Amino acid sequence: MRIAVTGSIATDHLMTFPGSFGEQLIAEQLDRVSLSFLVDDLQIRRGGCAANIAFGMGCLGLSPILVGAVGNDFADYRSWLERHGVDCASVHTSDVHHTARFLCTTDEHHNQIASFYTGAMAEARQIELGPIADRVGALDLVLISPNDPDAMLRHTDECRQRGIPFAADPSQQLARMGDEQIRLLIDGAAYLFSNDYEKGLIEQKTGWSDEEVLDRVGVRVTTLGPKGSRIDRKGEPSIHVTPSPELGKVDPTGVGDAFRAGFLAGLGWGLSLERCAQIGNLTATHVLERVGGQEYELGQKVFLERFTAAYGKDAAAEVAEHVRCHHA
Repeated sequence: MRIAVTGSIATDHLMTFPGSFGEQLIAEQLDRVSLSFLVDDLQIRRGGCAANIAFGMGCLGLSPILVGAVGNDFADYRSWLERHGVDCASVHTSDVHHTARFLCTTDEHHNQIASFYTGAMAEARQIELGPIADRVGALDLVLISPNDPDAMLRHTDECRQRGIPFAADPSQQLARMGDEQIRLLIDGAAYLFSNDYEKGLIEQKTGWSDEEVLDRVGVRVTTLGPKGSRIDRKGEPSIHVTPSPELGKVDPTGVGDAFRAGFLAGLGWGLSLERCAQIGNLTATHVLERVGGQEYELGQKVFLERFTAAYGKDAAAEVAEHVRCHHA
């Protein structure tokens, strides 16, 4: 199954300020703030929704096709992704912009001041899916994950015109995009991904009830944080999938992306929706145990042992026929 993952590709710059932002603010002068924070730590991590998802799929043994826009500073990142099984041949490289960048400073109370530089991501709207399908033979599924809004709408429209099944994952762009744009992103999707908060926001902004959303999509997948995930289909009972136990909670950044990676991997292998969500839950757990969306390792032996412990021997036997983790 050839799966294209469209969306953001970015570099995260994460800094720590050993104090309180609030103590540096003067209430009477908030209209002319001028501050500089001396930070103690800087961590540069690979990120971006599409890159995180494609990385996870590659770590599970698939060869996802990454579709997005980057700058000339992408060489090392490209090499990293390709070493983990990601097809980067359809990534667009800008001649004038840097790869998107997220800069975030966190204080001792976990308050954050952040900026997001769109950079080359704005050029994702120039990417056509047709030539990509021609290059790889065909596309069986396209994931539309958070990206330049015009790019998301263009990819969705092209999928409809070309008859390519697509999965809608508007998540981080729900706040920015208009009501009609969100309806266009979702209507006709084979799969709709969101967390439980975004589920309500989708219904609020589209004006559609849960039942009306299910009239318009094939499968609705909702992540529930520590409660696992739920799968809904029109006229079918909901499937609730319990979470995979974590070894420790370190950082939630990229957890949702990892769930999608695992779920899509299961789809690529032709497994049931329940198995897809179970793989997604365990992949997400690996990210929760690390700092950064691509700092985890999936080991074949350990992954299957943890899967067995979480979901049983029969479920693990089905998954074992397909999963080929990047690490032994």
